[in-house]
Amino acid sequence: MDAVLSNEILLQAVNEFGSPLYVYDDQRIRDQYGKLVSAFHRSDVRFFYACKALTNVNILKIMHELGSGIDCVSINEVKLAIRAGVEPDKIIFTPNGVGLAEYLEATALNVHINIDNLDLLQQFGRHFGSAYPVIIRLNPHIMAGGNIKIATGHVDSKFGISIDQIDQIIAIAKQTGVKVKGLHLHTGSEIKEVDVFIKGLELILELTHHFPDLTVVDLGGGFKVPYKSEEKGTDMQLLGEKMAETFAVFKQKTGRMFQVWFEPGKFLVSECGYFLVKANILKQAPSRTFVGVDSGFNHLIRPMFYDAYHKITNISNPSGGLCTYNIVGNICETDTFAWDRELNVVRANDILLFNNAGAYGFEMSSRFNSRCRPAEVLVKNGRLKLIRRRETFDDVIAGQVID
Repeated sequence: MDAVLSNEILLQAVNEFGSPLYVYDDQRIRDQYGKLVSAFHRSDVRFFYACKALTNVNILKIMHELGSGIDCVSINEVKLAIRAGVEPDKIIFTPNGVGLAEYLEATALNVHINIDNLDLLQQFGRHFGSAYPVIIRLNPHIMAGGNIKIATGHVDSKFGISIDQIDQIIAIAKQTGVKVKGLHLHTGSEIKEVDVFIKGLELILELTHHFPDLTVVDLGGGFKVPYKSEEKGTDMQLLGEKMAETFAVFKQKTGRMFQVWFEPGKFLVSECGYFLVKANILKQAPSRTFVGVDSGFNHLIRPMFYDAYHKITNISNPSGGLCTYNIVGNICETDTFAWDRELNVVRANDILLFNNAGAYGFEMSSRFNSRCRPAEVLVKNGRLKLIRRRETFDDVIAGQVID
């Protein structure tokens, strides 16, 4: 059974470290990683945690301990992974919209390189020739994902090289000598349909005969995480079975086999995360009752940016009667966390809990309105460990050049 942190330990965390506060459950991360290993045991698979979901070095260390590699979308994420003790061979650099200079900085660190731009592929090939094999990110023209903002494989997406441009990839490889060791695609986030992944796999397998040096098929990530009780996540066991069957048929026809790479992010850390806020005020308007909390979209932007749902509970008054509230932040913008949400009666200073806050919570936070970012705490074996201190005004002013 998956680990779930108790209200008691969460309230203890707030009492010790204040609010707002992010709390992460070490055991839940381990449970999720175990699900991946179990689901894909029939295939030769490597996992690379997509650390853009949550980059705290302490979380990266857990992933490394579990045997996961790290998928990075910026050079600083690469440096964080190395700081966490991850070997370069277990790091993928998968940026978007960067110049050759950032790629060269990554190659100096000897990590895997993923390229999604024809012009950059040519520049890279001219610079390295065959000396530094690369992975190519393709755009499969597949619309998938829970929101257009997190769909990355459709024809109008900025991500990947269009599958219609495969001949240009081949031409650049011949011209420059660059070796293609892997083909990669990532169609988006929150994908619950197993067939989307299998369709992408079949598409890549159809292209493999163009690349004699190919050893890796990379299917990205995007596994669905349930945010509501009635939702279901991606059927990982079914996906593992179908993937193994697809490869078996392919091997029988061609004699070739490839290692499969996945880059799960949200799947590994979303459910491990809890975001705790304090009710500052209750405000009765003609048609609504607002609960104003000591946070805003500067700390958790997903509800405003993606219209994302997070389960909210009043852990200070769990047996109180039910009332309907709008949960709003303290930012000078419309930062509504939830409309018409039923909660146990909320009183000033009650602690409200947001579930599924591990992915893209703290990671997308900011200092908007010159407010400080919250602390982060890890719970391991029932013990609370501070893994990022709460910011202060000194952090807000740091870096500013003042005469």
